[in-house]
Amino acid sequence: MSSMFQEILAFILTVSGWVLVCSTLPTDYWQVSSNDGSVITTSNFWSNLWKACVTDSTGLSNCRDFPSMLALEGYIQACRGLMIAAVCLGFFGSIFALIGMKCTKIGGTDKNKARIACFAGVNFILCGLCSLSACSLYAHRITTEFFDPMFYDQKYELGAALFIGWGGSVLCILGGGMFCFSIADSFSKSHSRGNYKYKGAARHSHISSYPRGQAVSVNHRPPPDNSNSSRVQHFDKNVYV
Repeated sequence: MSSMFQEILAFILTVSGWVLVCSTLPTDYWQVSSNDGSVITTSNFWSNLWKACVTDSTGLSNCRDFPSMLALEGYIQACRGLMIAAVCLGFFGSIFALIGMKCTKIGGTDKNKARIACFAGVNFILCGLCSLSACSLYAHRITTEFFDPMFYDQKYELGAALFIGWGGSVLCILGGGMFCFSIADSFSKSHSRGNYKYKGAARHSHISSYPRGQAVSVNHRPPPDNSNSSRVQHFDKNVYV
């Protein structure tokens, strides 16, 4: 029962993390313009993986989608690919987890369900690693430009989408690890049960049906008593006398 509860908790963690990872893609604020050193702020700049926007003091926003994928900078293309891969891995991992969990009635035998659940855990771990790498790469670019004294263009700070992505990545990795550990525990228990052999029947086969406390081995039987046969032969001789 403990492994079943562990799988349920792992499923909740992984699905929650995958939902957070998915929510980072449409989130607007991956990077936000920094107001450090500015006395009067008339507009705020922010952008994500798909567009760059500006919001003036009146609250009106003007956005511009990135015109060409091939013309984008390399780190944005890498972040896009990693986030899309994370979403796909989490989707397939959630399906495999539903099939491989012990509380469901699909997936075949327990051994096959254990393998499917372990595969789901690996998918969620890879999902978390891809999302973590994408958010970290994007944050590294922001911090490098922010602390570069020779960079005089608009500087940005970390947006809310990066923190959401980091949180979802950690949940996916923790849940996937719990899946793998629960399957390892079930395999170890089944292996230990399979190696146990009962030897009581083998020992009982070497004991004769003597009363309790006087059991004698079958291989050490007492020599046969020929007194009755001698008496019968002697009686046969006396018959003719």
